Formats: sequence, structure tokens, C-alpha cells
Amino acid sequence: MTKIAIYDMDRTITVRGTYTPFLFHMVFARAPWRLLFLPLLPFGFIGYGLKLISRKNLKTYNQRLLLGSKPRVTTLDPHIERYADKVMQANSYAKAIAQVEADRAEGRKLVLATASYELYVNAIATRLGFDEVIATRLRIDEQGQVLPEIVGENCYDVAKLDRIKAFLDEQGLAREAVHIRAYSDHVSDAPMLEYADEAIATTPSAPLRHLAKKRGWKILDWN
Repeated sequence: MTKIAIYDMDRTITVRGTYTPFLFHMVFARAPWRLLFLPLLPFGFIGYGLKLISRKNLKTYNQRLLLGSKPRVTTLDPHIERYADKVMQANSYAKAIAQVEADRAEGRKLVLATASYELYVNAIATRLGFDEVIATRLRIDEQGQVLPEIVGENCYDVAKLDRIKAFLDEQGLAREAVHIRAYSDHVSDAPMLEYADEAIATTPSAPLRHLAKKRGWKILDWN
């Protein structure tokens, strides 16, 4: 039996979300003049609120404004490393990190599954010692330029579960041959938690807390 621990990242391991802070970190580190685009950001959220655009399109809209259309990975990397350090120092739950270490000591393969961009999640996962990352992928062209285009689906809700299932297939692991322990703070991860053998709601949002009590899932407060 292969033992796996799957963690959501934003507000599960981290105290606050990481996507918007990442974009602003990049603005201030690389191109403060992009702050001129701030008045345009609300239009994306309005479109999303009116269901005119998807969450996926909202993310790439914000990315285009604040990160740019074709920055090179090599120019982003030093800023990504500094951002990952910042997340670890000022935006992570000590109890979450302790649980990651406990799962490692138990012999579990550690998987970080998040809707955040793989572009910067890999650096955070490396610092936490995760074995695998399942995250939202951005298209990178042959010149090493990061495009405002998500490959496949935003790794969120059912799409995250689909990626987890694909990961198991890629590893040659039959579902009945693995024991999955899953952690999340948000009800959007209900499909992942339902799929797990052991579901844990961590410092959960009100809807997830309600669902966890209904399902009999364990609840942990990491504050």
C-alpha cells in the first residue's frame, strides 16, 4: 500500500492566498510602472462576478496586466525565489509545516495540489520538501517566454481531482493500492476530500466546516 498525503496550498499551508501577492511582488520587483493598470483590474472581477468570464480567464487577465504578456522565465526566476522565501517566512502555518513533516516521517509521498501557478509553486514546494506538485500550468513558448495562457484547466474543484487521478495513472498506481490523506481549507476541494481515504479540513471556511461535520471529516485549527 502506497501512502500519499495531498495538501492544498493557499490558506491550507499558507495563511493567506498567494496568487495576487505574487503578481504584486513581481510588479514591484520588475516593473512598478505596471501599477498604471490597477484601474483596469476591477473590470476582470466584474466580468467574473457577472459570469461573463471564467475563473481561468480572470487569472490570465490579471496576469497579463501585472506580469506582462511574454516575460522570460529566466528573468522571473530570481524574483520567484525571493517570493518563495517571503511566503515561508511570513505567510505559512507552523502547524501545517509540522504536519507535513509528520506525514513525511510516516513514509507518505507528499503532493502539493493547488490552483496557484506552477510557475512559483515549485519554489515553495521545494522549500517544504514536497515530492510532487500538481498546479495550474502556464504555457511557456520555445523562447522561454511565459504566456498569459493556462494549459488545460485551472487546477481547481473537479479539475484538481482530475489532475490527481491523472497523476496516479502516470505513477502506475491503482486507486485501491494507495491510501490518500487529503488536507484543505476550502469547500471547492470537496471533490478531492471525498476521493480521499482520510479527509482533513484545516482551519476551514464556514461552508467546509459545515460539510466536514456532516461527512464526519476531521477538523484541525492551525491558527
